[in-house]
Order: sequence, then C-alpha cells, then structure tokens
Amino acid sequence: MGEEKKPYFPMFVDLSDKKVVIAGAGTIAKRRIRAMTEFTNHLVVIAPEVNAELKKLEEAGKLTILRKTYEREDIYDAALVIAATNDKKTNQEIYTVCKCLGIPVNVCNDKEKCDFYFPGLVTQSSLVVGVSSRGKEKKRAKAVIQELQEMLEGE
Repeated sequence: MGEEKKPYFPMFVDLSDKKVVIAGAGTIAKRRIRAMTEFTNHLVVIAPEVNAELKKLEEAGKLTILRKTYEREDIYDAALVIAATNDKKTNQEIYTVCKCLGIPVNVCNDKEKCDFYFPGLVTQSSLVVGVSSRGKEKKRAKAVIQELQEMLEGE
C-alpha cells in the first residue's frame, strides 16, 4: 500500500525578471497566461494561432508570442514552464526536457507531471493569496477563492 504524497509547500517566488514559457493558447492556457502577466515581465507564449485577447496582451507589451509549434530550444533558458497544448505527446516532450534541464514544469491536466500546482489566485493591491486543493476538491477551492475575493473587496 503506497503512502499518500505530502502536500505541496506554498512558496511565493519572484518571477518578475524570469522567463516563463507557456506552450499552448487554449482555454486552460489562456487562464494561466492571464494570471502570469501579473507576475513576470518575460512571459513567452508558444502557439501557432492565438485569439484577439492574446494579441492585445502582446500589443500592450505583457507577453511575447512565438507563432509556431513548440521546439525544445524554446524553453532552454526558461525559469518556469507550463505545458498546456492539446497534444499529449508535445506536453510529454516538454515535461521530459524540463526534467532534464531542472526547470520546474506544470503539465496541465496531468497532475503526475507537475513540479508545482497552479493555484487559484486572489489579488488585491499588494496582497496575493493562492489556494490549492491538490486537484482533489476543486469546488471547495473555488468557493474559498470566491469568499476571499468577496472579503477583500468588502474591506
């Protein structure tokens, strides 16, 4: 009988001058992209096609878009990588390269291939709160995030 994994340690990291790469531009990727624009000045999105929202973020200088499919060289100098493509083989390749290079990686929709979980975020002014349920109690985590948001807006 296997021992249950310990919970992940909630650590706040300064990514402002670090390169963060997000591969993909679908629904999940866009949520991650929106959040990460607040935390890094060097956000790179890799996707052959992007929507108007991401183009606007690029025009505003919030991110750089590489309009192409992923190539391993794209992540060599990254500090953090999120693999959110709709291709499991590509996500596996990204995971493997990141593990070899010692780059923390999150493969969306595969919690076994995540060095970190992407938390639900509540931000107000200089306050940042992250909520994670280790992918087990998503509804409860969402409710906690909503409560925190309402509480902070009421202050």
